[in-house]
Amino acid sequence: MNVFARLAPRLQQAIVSRLGWSSLRPVQELAGAELLEGKNAVILAPTAGGKTEASMFPTLSMLVEHESAGVGAIYVAPIKALLNNQSERLGLYTEMVGLRRFVWHGDTSSHERKQFLADPAELLMTTPESLEVMLISPRVDAHRLFGDLQIVVIDEVHAIAGTDRGAHLMSVLERLRKLSRYDVQRVGLSATVGNPVTILEWLKGTSERPGVVVDPPKQPAPRQLLIVHRPDLSELSLDAARVAHGTKSLFFCQSRALAESVAEYMRRAGTKVYVHHSAVSQEERQLAEREFNHGTDACIVCTSTLELGIDVGDLGKVLQAEASDTVSSFLQRMGRTGRRAGQPANTTFFCESADGVTQAIALVELAKTGWVEHISVTGRCWPVLIHQILALALAGSGVSIAETWEHLSRVPDFRQISREEFDRLLRWMLEDESLILTSGRLVLGPKAERRFGRKNFMELYAVFSSPQNYTVQTVGGQSLGTLNQDFVDGLVEGVSCFLLGGRAWTVLQVRHSDREVKVEPAPRGKKPTWGGYLPQFLGYRLCQKILAVLQSDEDYGYLDSSARTVLTGQRDQMRAIPDLARGGIEDLGGELRWWTFAGGRINATLRYAITSIQPTWTVLPDNFSLRVRGEDVTETRLHDVINQISAVEFWSDDELWKRIAAQLPNYRLSKFQPLMPPWVEQEVLAAFLLDREGAVGWLRGLCPLLANGNAGSHN
Repeated sequence: MNVFARLAPRLQQAIVSRLGWSSLRPVQELAGAELLEGKNAVILAPTAGGKTEASMFPTLSMLVEHESAGVGAIYVAPIKALLNNQSERLGLYTEMVGLRRFVWHGDTSSHERKQFLADPAELLMTTPESLEVMLISPRVDAHRLFGDLQIVVIDEVHAIAGTDRGAHLMSVLERLRKLSRYDVQRVGLSATVGNPVTILEWLKGTSERPGVVVDPPKQPAPRQLLIVHRPDLSELSLDAARVAHGTKSLFFCQSRALAESVAEYMRRAGTKVYVHHSAVSQEERQLAEREFNHGTDACIVCTSTLELGIDVGDLGKVLQAEASDTVSSFLQRMGRTGRRAGQPANTTFFCESADGVTQAIALVELAKTGWVEHISVTGRCWPVLIHQILALALAGSGVSIAETWEHLSRVPDFRQISREEFDRLLRWMLEDESLILTSGRLVLGPKAERRFGRKNFMELYAVFSSPQNYTVQTVGGQSLGTLNQDFVDGLVEGVSCFLLGGRAWTVLQVRHSDREVKVEPAPRGKKPTWGGYLPQFLGYRLCQKILAVLQSDEDYGYLDSSARTVLTGQRDQMRAIPDLARGGIEDLGGELRWWTFAGGRINATLRYAITSIQPTWTVLPDNFSLRVRGEDVTETRLHDVINQISAVEFWSDDELWKRIAAQLPNYRLSKFQPLMPPWVEQEVLAAFLLDREGAVGWLRGLCPLLANGNAGSHN
């Protein structure tokens, strides 16, 4: 019996009469069979490949056949825009079988929420943060609302797995499981993920249901790729305008500033342009989506805000400024095209820099092999552990220590944190007055209340910070302008330098409590560097592929003449460096450059390894190399240091690496960082900035002394 015949008769009839479908797609057949058997699942299919229906048709069939007293199914999306985008479609699907759906997020009015709580819809569409609000709010009867919950569907699961938001969602799902009389079925939807079995195991949590990855065979599809090199941004933008003319297109940029500049140049060329990024108001973004959806000749210049599955209608072209940082992102963006029969998926890269050209080639060549980045799921997600302790303490009359551990120890993202470490954290938070223990129950302490108590603790509900502007002032009190928080969070006092008002400024002090940044004019010759931002790390595999491209003689047919010339020039430069594949050293006159092509985190780790032996040296890492300066820096001496850090014993010296972790720049990675004890903060920073295992793995290939070492694979 096919899956369609197993669906509830009411749903079968609606699919035929209301949608006009005569059959289901392969992914819908495969997924339907597994979900109707009650399995947890990760469903993989390209953008617009039918994943939503593959999960929702079986869900609706279950809701029709097993009526729920409250919410029977939850659809979780990582962003509000995706919820809004899907609300009409899922509203149609529920309505055509006599059910209802309700969208609950930060913009849902209190009147609408009250109506929903009084008479819940069967399908709830929401975000992880809004689920937290419902579970904490005294106005929500969570037992009544979720007592009959059967299934949770998580869209774009790759966007949150392995992140703080993913850990947060898993903790919330474990709380929902305790409220429901069912072992809640869990379904993740994704277009691109390299390790779906790992994601499935993570998603399963404490569910005892069997699990399955639904990954139907991919049909070969035509793709059109072009990499263009234009060294001038205005020329690049005008060329992009010509390519975009006469069709609907998305132009992805790697920063908001670049998106704004490109949009302005394209407007001057007469292109109808909309801008879509996180600093643009919600109203403007929604207007862009609506207008674009109904137009036929326009371009949205955007950042990653349109990378997820938000439907903007029939799309003709995807353009990319420079290159995205991951294969996953490249495939996700290209997947927005090629939906019409006979239309190939396409991407045109417009690169200003030579590095952009080689990075784009590497992305394409990796994608051709079928490789996609793995998502790393940690079992030591300290920021969210702290967040969830506070959230549990805020709910009701607080929570006992035993209840807190019993719940949090079940969450996959906390499983590698021992009971002893948990107790040590609680002792710190009690001494630090983030928590108070009263009558045997943990409640919020004055420090946490001061930090998160505004607006009924709304800032506590999310694991990320709401965007805020910081005032920039000189030491003399002169106001220079504002910076947004995600920029400020990456600033390091006494180190970072940034441009504002056409001048370079050095950061003296960041006062998060007052949302103020104190600065002084940067010394002459000191230029703003990536140190003003959180480092943008490229992965090991991508960097190694860039090296392979530079060492190859292959002529890639998707390069324009200028990009081909740039690639030839880069290859010629690299061939002048001896033994490049094994870490060639280049003398730049006054400094040495050690070429590794190992990726940002491995190179940052190698930097601290070198300076632990030679503390007077200045070592500046990027994704491809380390530049080494100092009075006694010679190629012979650098080789000697490399040999020293290639010893197995060096990497097993935990005390050394604890000292290194204590010296790391104090990047503000989490809004809960001020509540972390020093040892936790050091671990969190080290996990973000360093990769000891990856560094050993890279050195193992470089040095025979490590030939029998043990290292994992790297993205």
